[in-house]
Amino acid sequence: MRLFLALVLGLALALFQVMEAKARAAPESFADLAEKVSAAVVNITTSTTVATTGPGPAPMVPEGSPLEDFFRDFMDRQNRGDGQRPRRSQALGSGFVISEDGFIVTNNHVIDKADQITIEFFNGRELEAKVIGTDPKTDIALLKVEADAPLPFVSFGDSDVARVGDWVMAVGNPLGQGFSVSAGIVSARNRALSGTYDDFIQTDAAINRGNSGGPLFDMNGEVIGVNTAILSPNGGSIGIGFAMSSAVVTKVVNQLKEFGETRRGWLGVRIQDVTDDVAEAMGLAKAAGALVTDVPDGPAKDAGMAAGDVIQSFDGKDVADTRELVRVVGNTEVGKAVRVVVFRGGKTQTLKVTLGRREDAEAIPVAGDGPDADTPAEPEVAEVLGLSLSPLTDPLRADLELPKSAQGLVVRDVDPESEAYEKGLRAGDLISEAGQQKVSEVADLEDQIDAAREAGRKTILLLVRRDGEPRFVALALGE
Repeated sequence: MRLFLALVLGLALALFQVMEAKARAAPESFADLAEKVSAAVVNITTSTTVATTGPGPAPMVPEGSPLEDFFRDFMDRQNRGDGQRPRRSQALGSGFVISEDGFIVTNNHVIDKADQITIEFFNGRELEAKVIGTDPKTDIALLKVEADAPLPFVSFGDSDVARVGDWVMAVGNPLGQGFSVSAGIVSARNRALSGTYDDFIQTDAAINRGNSGGPLFDMNGEVIGVNTAILSPNGGSIGIGFAMSSAVVTKVVNQLKEFGETRRGWLGVRIQDVTDDVAEAMGLAKAAGALVTDVPDGPAKDAGMAAGDVIQSFDGKDVADTRELVRVVGNTEVGKAVRVVVFRGGKTQTLKVTLGRREDAEAIPVAGDGPDADTPAEPEVAEVLGLSLSPLTDPLRADLELPKSAQGLVVRDVDPESEAYEKGLRAGDLISEAGQQKVSEVADLEDQIDAAREAGRKTILLLVRRDGEPRFVALALGE
């Protein structure tokens, strides 16, 4: 009997080891998966009318030339505005069909401000699409095409079960080259870049410009993310891409399909993270929850919430920090009555709050502050030397994985036509010095620019840090 049991256990162990090794092994090929999903992935071309800004320089025509009168009349019309005609600009992106009746998901930035959207399918067929709804906060858009037959489509999977190290496959239209496949693994989960509702899957599957809006598949052929962003020093793929998780996208798509817009829950508070020193001062057992800093008119105020409360639980879910609270509130049904547990005066108290609608609240400015009342205060963004800059805050420090000692200005965006872009500055860089002086506010940088100009210098030296590595960059000051 003992021998029999030992044999059974040995076989079970061997089988487990074989299955575990198989789970870890790389797929022999992605060809079957690519063939399975390709018909549902589409290329998107948008066309936008752009007004001309004014006449160009006058043409050089020799005096007495037969064309002199013609060009004089032409420039007169230009100066009067008669000759200004709008031009068309085009952009490329990707998307995927989610239903046989022609609903298509893509990124909002792919179709933003477009007046014509053309969908090209894998077989070369083209159809015009209309916009059903958009959500700039998550950069998701829902389109619709009318076809004379059911369309191939793909389904959403559960991004919450995806693990770091799982294989994934990105499909799209990189650099306008048409249908293309790249593969990699899930590099990280729950990444936040700059949006309130960010929940990105980070992947090393190559994602380039034009992949935006395309699907990120798991090995079952289900969409677990929408390819959205690239973190790159040169605007191309270096193996770090971000896809908005299907856990976020499915909720947005369902609301866009039903209402043509999003309808997020709204609590009506201003909040900040609970730090170790705050927790100690308030007598909290640990630094967790969301500290209420202000309660303007709204659902929370009606329920008796007050500044100084620490929200520890919302609708039965523990609240780890401000980001967690913002997400869970936004995903809760508008009009629902929820129980909110707050820490006040050394003890907990339960409040019952009937949620409002965030989009309605955003349309009504709150006196003395901005409308995003469930969102940690966002730092002001200023445009300097082709850079969109903001001070380094604790949320940004966490998002960029910077040490607490890091100080400076965070590059939020870079004008692709600027010298800063040509010299390699990118979103996520940290400017810690300007003119060899430390900067922590945009005003500090502007003061150094003014000082450099007063000293007669034509450039300013910036100390830029990326992934902890410093480098100096000199930018022209211009006029």
